[in-house]
Amino acid sequence: MSEQIIDDLLRLAVENNASDIVCKTDKPALLRLQGSLKPVDMDPLSFDTLAAFVEAHVPEFLRDQMEAEGQIDFAYELPEVGRFRVNGFKQRGTISVVFRYVKSEIPSFEELNLQPDTLKKLAVARDGIVLVCGPTGAGKSTTIAAMLNWLNHHHDCHVVTMEDPIEYNFTDNLCVFNQREIGIDVPSFELGLKAVLRQSPDVILIGEMRDRTTFETALSAAETGHLVISTLHASTAHQAVIRLFEFFPPEQQLQVRRQLALSLRGIVVQRLLPALEGGGRMPAMEILVADPVVKTLIQEGEFDKLPACLDSGEESGSHSFNKDLYRLVKGGYVAKGDAMKVSPNPQALEMNLKGIFVNEGKRILG
Repeated sequence: MSEQIIDDLLRLAVENNASDIVCKTDKPALLRLQGSLKPVDMDPLSFDTLAAFVEAHVPEFLRDQMEAEGQIDFAYELPEVGRFRVNGFKQRGTISVVFRYVKSEIPSFEELNLQPDTLKKLAVARDGIVLVCGPTGAGKSTTIAAMLNWLNHHHDCHVVTMEDPIEYNFTDNLCVFNQREIGIDVPSFELGLKAVLRQSPDVILIGEMRDRTTFETALSAAETGHLVISTLHASTAHQAVIRLFEFFPPEQQLQVRRQLALSLRGIVVQRLLPALEGGGRMPAMEILVADPVVKTLIQEGEFDKLPACLDSGEESGSHSFNKDLYRLVKGGYVAKGDAMKVSPNPQALEMNLKGIFVNEGKRILG
């Protein structure tokens, strides 16, 4: 009975195009629809219902983790409905469970309303590091899946992924995919990363750039001729670069600056806004392509000058959030008010929308 309640809830969520389902003990479930949480007209979910679901579906090897760490990640597949990424966690002595719906069909760039030119160039880089950033729920994993799916239909290569858990299942076409789920196929990210360079990959997907070990392995892989794609929680490209250096003590940062300057190919930062037509959400992107100017600034540690590269590097494919937000508002894709809420510089966006543009591509080097 408990499992049927959860399954019915997940069916309802998918039927209504919800991205997430939030379940808290003694509260009705909430569906995230177009970014907003909406309560489900149902009885409150009991502790027993949520605990029974976690107990029944958490993989055997993870059974002790919930008790030891107070949280657990795993995947759940409901036949004829779809796959869900699940996070169960303790809070105030009870249990909450959050489901993220993972669509079985990998969407194309066009279906995601992405402008693909720069994303395609990054996907076919022969080596280096590409980071896709943004807050939780910004569509980072989906954008990466679209990049890899495009690669799968246009280039032959070996892709090895390390995910916790696996979100999208890829079918080999021109590419060969080996997808490794942490805890099922390999005990930890650290062990998986140690082995990945012996598996003859062309492209390595690391689910999240989570710590120093992950980043050091990514740098090593990039330096030895592999393309590494990963995610990072950062709200701008400038912040993403700074966050990477937070993994290291001051005495190591000079060496890391040199390595990153050589290895970085690009940083994509994404946010989702409510679409004006047809429901759903529309992505806005900031893209920093690591052209020679960007590489020099990173090597010299002049990170504060990176934002000025965004709109002065159009030939390389870089552009700021505000430029993309301007495009979306003027094109009638998103509301001005929604764009203002996510803009890193709403005053400048307001001026742009009035036809006033200040040249921010001032002298960057020297």
